[in-house]
Amino acid sequence: MDELTQRWTKATVHPDMWVDPDEDPRSSDGPAPEGELATLQEYLRDYRATLLMKCEGLDSEQLARRSVPPSTMSLLGLLRHLAEVERDWQSWLDPEHARPSLYGDPDGDFDGAIADDAVVAEAREALAREQAATDAALSRHDHDLGAAVGAHGTVREIRVHLIEEYARHCGHADLLRECVDGRVGQ
Repeated sequence: MDELTQRWTKATVHPDMWVDPDEDPRSSDGPAPEGELATLQEYLRDYRATLLMKCEGLDSEQLARRSVPPSTMSLLGLLRHLAEVERDWQSWLDPEHARPSLYGDPDGDFDGAIADDAVVAEAREALAREQAATDAALSRHDHDLGAAVGAHGTVREIRVHLIEEYARHCGHADLLRECVDGRVGQ
């Protein structure tokens, strides 16, 4: 961020928000979710949406821009990393059908996040595909959140871990986006 970049938000109603409430896809005027499963599903959906919102309107160079050396973290790297995370959880839900890593090396998700439109398109497609596959795998266990799956705990624990992973990386995305163009907000 150079000295000309200013902090800004698109929101006009609440200046600490990303967008105004009537433009926020995470907002709901309806009742709060009923029950544990619905609550967990809503939190995951909203964090997934938040990550995508933090990436909207940026070109491939901006998405691939690294935070601070020696870190390889970028918004594009986060998209790729979370696609990898989604795939990992699918393997933990169904270890007999484990699938190979999307990006190879342990840091391939971040190292391969280069400023290229094709890489950005692939990352977005991979994330959507892996999220849908994770949701399908989780839905097979929705009847019992306490059911043990694989060697990694219960369905509930996996859902909470997914929420935690997105929440953590949405915090990173907040800072990365602000460094790119000064935009702030929840």
